[in-house]
Amino acid sequence: MREFYLEFNKQINDFCAICSNIIAPHALKRIVIIGPESTGKSTLTQQLARHFNATGIDEYARTYLRDIDRRYVQQDLLAIGKGQTALEDAVAKNTNSKWLFCDTDLYVLKVWSESKYGTCDEWILQEIAQRKYDLYILTDIDMPWEDDPLREHPEPEMRQHFFDIYKDIVIQSGVPFVIVQGNEQERLKRAIQAILMLEIDM
Repeated sequence: MREFYLEFNKQINDFCAICSNIIAPHALKRIVIIGPESTGKSTLTQQLARHFNATGIDEYARTYLRDIDRRYVQQDLLAIGKGQTALEDAVAKNTNSKWLFCDTDLYVLKVWSESKYGTCDEWILQEIAQRKYDLYILTDIDMPWEDDPLREHPEPEMRQHFFDIYKDIVIQSGVPFVIVQGNEQERLKRAIQAILMLEIDM
């Protein structure tokens, strides 16, 4: 009889482990804040994380570029992509929240690389195809440009150019998306509304 209970408990534990592996990835909703430079992505990411008592993933590119202390080259974009995804996945694995807010994703590196170098590393393209997100929050360019040594395109026509690219990306992705405009509070309110609608559909 003792052997029966031991075997039964083992089967139950194995079943629970399998269920955990199946259910856990779907329980966490990954939300990407995406858009051109200087459109409030980082601020909105942290505001949403605080509002929903969740985790916000910072844009890894900023940390990486500050640390290398030289002009970046195309190969650095691959390193940034691997660092960003590793950080995102590590946090996703350990968080207890049902929300994960990501300040940009690999589409940003694709746009960056193709704009500056005319090509994009195959690893980035493959990861884009494999990685799944639940909502894109696209930040509009109706915020004043703020100078930053890491930013490259302050011209209004270039800001519009990149916004149009990102808008096309989120449309073509098939993932639900919302465009946020106005001041910080207006953007936050609109983003929260979109997330709550997503929660209703969960």
